[in-house]
Amino acid sequence: MTVEVRIEPWGQEDLALLRRTNAPGTMTHLGGPETEEQLLARHRRYLLQGGGDSGGMFRIVLPPTGEPVGTIGFWERTWRGETVYETGWSVLPEYQGRGIAVAAGREVIGLATAAAVGGPGSLHAYPKVDNPSSNAICRRLGFTLVEECDFEYPAGNPIRCNDWRLELIATG
Repeated sequence: MTVEVRIEPWGQEDLALLRRTNAPGTMTHLGGPETEEQLLARHRRYLLQGGGDSGGMFRIVLPPTGEPVGTIGFWERTWRGETVYETGWSVLPEYQGRGIAVAAGREVIGLATAAAVGGPGSLHAYPKVDNPSSNAICRRLGFTLVEECDFEYPAGNPIRCNDWRLELIATG
């Protein structure tokens, strides 16, 4: 069974969703819950990134109601001397295990593929090695495991993660 989702550009009203995803269970693999000040700063960054065809943050919603159930995004970063796209997601605990992150990931892959015309040619995800759910999502989306590596997320918090890579085939 395939779940249907929409991803919509991040907006001012999504601060409430960001607060809901800041729960201990959701933030276990991301350094733990953030302070209110950190949440507000992240919300401002998400608003500045936009949520268009060339990257940014998005809310994941369930049609037809438009109920927000998580976040996903993609953005440019430099990795191993190469400009790549990075992706990351978070689904509210009560909606996990339903294929929502995979469905939203497919939407982001479509946007990143379109953005790859003249942009980075690969999309990476960096889940912690001990995060079986996110690693499984990467496999289901067709990413290739490159290696285990040291990463920092959030800034100042070293973690051991997997570098998953998906080559984007630019059409157009």
